[in-house]
Formats: sequence, structure tokens, C-alpha cells
Amino acid sequence: MASSPLLEPADCAVLLVDLQAGLAFAAGSSDRQALRNAALAVARTAVAFDVPVVASTSASKVYSGPMMPDLQAVLPGVTAIERRSMNVFEDQAALSAIEATGRRKLVVAGLLTEACVSFPVLSALAAGYEVFVVGDACGGLTPASHDFALRRMEAAGAAMTCWLQLLLEFQRDWTRHETYEAARSIVVDHGGGYGIGLAYAREMIQPA
Repeated sequence: MASSPLLEPADCAVLLVDLQAGLAFAAGSSDRQALRNAALAVARTAVAFDVPVVASTSASKVYSGPMMPDLQAVLPGVTAIERRSMNVFEDQAALSAIEATGRRKLVVAGLLTEACVSFPVLSALAAGYEVFVVGDACGGLTPASHDFALRRMEAAGAAMTCWLQLLLEFQRDWTRHETYEAARSIVVDHGGGYGIGLAYAREMIQPA
């Protein structure tokens, strides 16, 4: 029987790159609140499904600031690795942290798409990783440059996804009780109308 083409949490690691306020100011490819919402959802999904997270920052003391505080609050056990290179795969400490997860499927989100996201994605692909880019949790300078970067990564072999697909792909069956409440709460908090609908449905089916 062929293996499933769907992602399994046990096979994946999440790489969060430069999710810092100073860089979010520069991201003009989408609504910044939507970008922040998606990044938080990715982080919460990793926690809910016990997927290891590697976070990296750059220029945190001189321009970009620390990892966004609400993101850090979701990941209290994760210390962002500060680096100089734009490419996480050219920083030995960050690369070693990725290798230490033992996972060969890498889910990537961050800023900015044109450089600090695309460079490690291209390097990871060349190193034999399967890479999945959470496009709505990445931000570029402009919609066009963000799109061009996504297209280049896809052409090189990366798969494009979004935070909601990642979450639902991990959950897959709402009868998986061990992750049901966590997955449901992520949708309620971050899923817009879908989340409103789930919250409404729960209220409607409460016993009298």
C-alpha cells in the first residue's frame, strides 16, 4: 500500500523565520493582521500536534526587534536563534537545531518571502528535505515580489499550503479526541467565518 501523500505531525518540523515586528512593518504583500493571525495559527498548530519548532531571528537589536511577543507567548519553550546570514541554512546553530529534530519534512513560515524565507527553502530542498511553505503565514515587500518568490520555491520543488490546510491535514478526523479541542480552538480563534460557525454550532447543540 502506498504511503499517504498527506502530512503527518510525526514526520514534520516547523521553521519560523524572522517573525519580528520590524520586518512585519515592511511586509506589504497582505494585510499585516492576517499575516500575524496565520503565523499564530501555525505556531499553535505545532504545539497542539507536538511538532518541534525551530525559530530564528535576525537584526533583533538594531532593526527588527524580538520575535513577536504574542508568538513567543504561544511558544514559551522556544528560544529564537539569532543569526547574521539571511539564510537559516548558512547559520550553523540554526541548521544544527533543524537537524536535531530528526524530521525531514519542513514546514516554513516567516518574513520576508523574497529572502529569509526563500533562501532556506531553496537550500533545504537542495539538502534533500521535503519543504512545505505556509504562504499566508509569509509576507513580502509587495504582492508581486511575494508571489514571484513563492513561484520560484514551488518551481524548485516546495509545496505551497496555508495555515488552515496544515491544521486540518494534521487533524483529518474530528473524532481524533486527543487533539480535537486544541484544533477546534485554533479554528475558532483564527478561522474567521469558519471559526464563528464552529463556535455557534457548539452553542446550538448544548443540552437543554
